[in-house]
Amino acid sequence: MAVLVTGAAGFIGFHVSRALLTRGAPVIGLDNVNDYYSVQLKRDRIASLAAASPNGFHFLEVDFSDSGALNTALGGHEIDSIVHLGAQAGVRYSIENPLSYVQSNLVGHVNLLEVARHRKVRHMVYASSSSVYGGNEVLPFRVEDRVDHPLSLYAATKKADELMSETYAHLYRLPQTGLRFFTVYGPWGRPDMAMWLFTKAIFANEPINVFGEGNMRRDFTYIDDIVAGVIASLDNPPPDDGAEKAGGSKAPHRLYNIGNNNSEELTRMIRLIEEACGREARKNLLPMQPGDVRDTYADISAIQRDLGFQPSTSIDVGIPRFVEWYRAYHGV
Repeated sequence: MAVLVTGAAGFIGFHVSRALLTRGAPVIGLDNVNDYYSVQLKRDRIASLAAASPNGFHFLEVDFSDSGALNTALGGHEIDSIVHLGAQAGVRYSIENPLSYVQSNLVGHVNLLEVARHRKVRHMVYASSSSVYGGNEVLPFRVEDRVDHPLSLYAATKKADELMSETYAHLYRLPQTGLRFFTVYGPWGRPDMAMWLFTKAIFANEPINVFGEGNMRRDFTYIDDIVAGVIASLDNPPPDDGAEKAGGSKAPHRLYNIGNNNSEELTRMIRLIEEACGREARKNLLPMQPGDVRDTYADISAIQRDLGFQPSTSIDVGIPRFVEWYRAYHGV
């Protein structure tokens, strides 16, 4: 039976789908291909997956926040497990378009929980976010920390997803793993992320907007390391044994941070992009934006202990790889 991957036209969903196909697992990729960012980029990702595995990859263009359309699209497909990566992403966009986050991230998450429950899937892995840590000031962020003070609606929806998943794990003993991703980057990345925006501006000889006056730190995590963590999680459903899991649940539900376990200065990231582009950036230093946090830093001890996860790609290696892909994709 197949693995259902939502958000298959998205950055992480594309890479996870490709990894699953590479190891011979049939994948049903699902995405509504919305225009939050370049539809062409999303189409190119799907085309790449279909070309790599024409018999193993089946794509469904559907909005999973529409339960009727979702169930109709999945009719006749057998599903062993779910990797739910689809969502309305972006901290800043949630301030301008809150209802799209409610529909996709809340209603959509419940719809996938219902699919998982009624089909009795082996395991549902879903995307949370480091944004849930919000105003927390103690670094590194641990899955044991309280996350009751989100700074954006996006963060609040991801926290709500974790709570709803806990309820389904408790009521229906549905095995689930929630993954709090930390600043994911790499080839085929998202055009709304800083690394893409900076690279694009540098090649166009335009200034870059550096928020927080450049005084910010992020736990940048290369996409290959993220995929390794997702696959390891998928392969290891939490047991329903009454023991306390990572994140505190006694139901079959775990929460993990997936980061590089190394908080880097934003200015260092910019220097590495400049070196890879062979040009210096002109910088507009701007104040923090609403909803942003100053620093992120992942404590990954839980996923290291349980699954042996170990990130292996530093930004010194990952950023040049991204810039190399960007140049090839755009012909610059």
